[in-house]
Amino acid sequence: MANKKQVKSKKNGKKKLELLGLISFLFGFAQALLLYVTSDYFRNALGNENVSSFYFITYVIALIGLLNMHKVVKKIGKAMSFFLFFFAQICFLVGLIFIKPSLLGIIFLMLYIVANYFVWVILDVIIEEYSEDKKSGRIRGFHLMILSAGVLLGPFLSTKILSDFGFDGLFVATLVLNVVMFVIGLIGLSDVSGKFRGQLTIKDVGLKILTNKDVLNIYVISLALEAFYALMIVYTPLYLLDLGLSWQQIGVVFTVMLIPFVVLEYPIGFLADKKFGEKEMIIMGLLLMGVSSASIFFIHSVSIVVWSLVLLSTRIGAATVETLRDSYFYKKIDGRDVDLISFFRTTRAVAYMVATGVSAMLLIIAPMKYIFLLVAGLVLIGLYPAIRLVDNKSEAELDLEYELAD
Repeated sequence: MANKKQVKSKKNGKKKLELLGLISFLFGFAQALLLYVTSDYFRNALGNENVSSFYFITYVIALIGLLNMHKVVKKIGKAMSFFLFFFAQICFLVGLIFIKPSLLGIIFLMLYIVANYFVWVILDVIIEEYSEDKKSGRIRGFHLMILSAGVLLGPFLSTKILSDFGFDGLFVATLVLNVVMFVIGLIGLSDVSGKFRGQLTIKDVGLKILTNKDVLNIYVISLALEAFYALMIVYTPLYLLDLGLSWQQIGVVFTVMLIPFVVLEYPIGFLADKKFGEKEMIIMGLLLMGVSSASIFFIHSVSIVVWSLVLLSTRIGAATVETLRDSYFYKKIDGRDVDLISFFRTTRAVAYMVATGVSAMLLIIAPMKYIFLLVAGLVLIGLYPAIRLVDNKSEAELDLEYELAD
């Protein structure tokens, strides 16, 4: 009887992971439609290129919400929390369709970003519910690959829609995808378990991470990665527009740039599980990100080939670090640790706050191109905790230990 229950549980878990893969794909697609043009919306509404303050305020709100998210999940469960925040972001999108770029539009877009962030974190928690630790690298790599495949479709299509129909067209397209995801979620995720270890306070969780050196180190590495994303997503499109590239050219560049997330993330996760562990590849990824980001400071070309190659190299490093960051962390916890997962996912909010706060001050005294030296510096800070990581043992290393023990 127990074996039948285990088989049934595994089959159910596999089906749920397949459904979550579909949602991840659509989520990445919907996210990418707005991801690289949001800074231009803020600039149009504000009339100024220094848009960092909006991201700073957005992620202060997100951080406060995220640190208290476990209370909501504990009260209404994972599935209902997912649907609640998803419905909220749909409502904000509806508002954006009828509001022109303005202060009110900025507020709605900021609230959409916050709700979207919460949906992403809860989706992460649900995926962990059906993941096996020994396959963490492969499962995380697969879902990141699926999400990234959706993201890959976004830049070219979003820049095309923006050129032809403006921001209204983008908001309508994003709304359609969100409604489809919401319906799929209602059908397939309503029975997700609501159980989790939710007894820890924010102080307890913080102390737990601070006293676990490996988790603390991977948290700092995650901060470096998210700081990279924060500044590159906000300022790369603005910088390329200022150089004279059109939105359609930028769409081509960004599509090429995102290929590593689709091609590399599953193989990297597989190699981490099977052969190498995570540590060495994280170090190599950070080095590649830092050096290639710094090189942007010296490039003044308007060639889409040059920009595609440079930004492609930054994302090869980022795809490596992103997959292995998740693989390393999730081998330390399970799906009931909503407190720890929520705290770990504060890295995006904290990184956006720090990176956009510093960049706002930098832009007062320096041209935009100096942002990319700042990016490189923030990324390379991650090398110190990466070197201090105690590597997870791969299956090959564990097999060798068993053989030596025999």
